[in-house]
Amino acid sequence: MKVLLPIFYLPPISWFSVFHNAEEVYFEQFENFPKQTYRNRTVIYGANGRLPLIIPISHKGTRALNTIEISEREDWRSLHWKSIKNAYQSSPYFEFYEDRLAEIFSFASSSLVDFNLNAISIIQKILKTEKQFHLTNSYEFTPIQQDFRSEFSAKQPSAFELEEYYQTFSDKFGFEPDLSVIDLICNKGPETLTYIKNIITK
Repeated sequence: MKVLLPIFYLPPISWFSVFHNAEEVYFEQFENFPKQTYRNRTVIYGANGRLPLIIPISHKGTRALNTIEISEREDWRSLHWKSIKNAYQSSPYFEFYEDRLAEIFSFASSSLVDFNLNAISIIQKILKTEKQFHLTNSYEFTPIQQDFRSEFSAKQPSAFELEEYYQTFSDKFGFEPDLSVIDLICNKGPETLTYIKNIITK
């Protein structure tokens, strides 16, 4: 199966299941940047429940995703890393992956696409996998690949069935499905890839 995926920031677990289970993967880089999506945000499990982390971007009207620049008006990298550390420092595997995860936020590109791709590359190294992908050469309204560009909503419940697993704050708030893959990595460790491969669409 060939799939067309959006380029997300620390993508949700379901995104990684599509990514790893596909035969061939294409990443969309020429779409008009849609606001309030995972392209510049991720969701982790904080001490007060679901916690969105949003990369600030320079607003210059509707533009292709591959031209979107990150705003450096605030020190968002430090804020995001601090939030991740606070959320997962007591999880079973955070200490094991901490140094590698920290590398995500030392990448100094102003390009949102480049930053996201670098983060995905680091996650792949953590998962000890080397899934290849292609970047699109143009925007296609009716792509030949199975189109997942609008399938992952930051506002709606996940369309994937995810088996419950232990989360740091689940005793307090219950299980939160389909968070950033970081949540799975910090709580499941070496079992992360197996979990991802077993996810099915509802």
